Amino acid sequence: MYYVVSILILITCILIILIVLVQNSKGGGLVSNFASSNQFMGVRKTTDFLEKATWTLAVALLVLSLVASATIPRDQVDTNRSKIQEQINNAAEPGSKSNFPTTAPAANNNPNQPAAQPAPQPAPQPVNPNTPPPAKKK
Repeated sequence: MYYVVSILILITCILIILIVLVQNSKGGGLVSNFASSNQFMGVRKTTDFLEKATWTLAVALLVLSLVASATIPRDQVDTNRSKIQEQINNAAEPGSKSNFPTTAPAANNNPNQPAAQPAPQPAPQPVNPNTPPPAKKK
């Protein structure tokens, strides 16, 4: 029921948008582009129809919104909410000691494989304060 009412609300909103766009506002609106096609109903009747349609759809949207709020499925328990609350309750205090391991794991548990050696680091170059800085390339 809730999903049907939600779809009806969506359709009502789209119809309201279309009718409001067609209405003749102070700036002209889209109805001024269709002035020649409104000869069979007359301009005043078209304006009355659009105004009545707008008010009718606005009332329908209000009623459908109230029906939707009454038909929201409330018997389903949101399992994510309890998990989040559990994480909040289990969170460590900012000043407390962490439970993370402080020692590094063994690098190699297989004696048949040689341990990987780190790459050798280049020796640091001595800094002579009398040497000029390298020339800038253009």
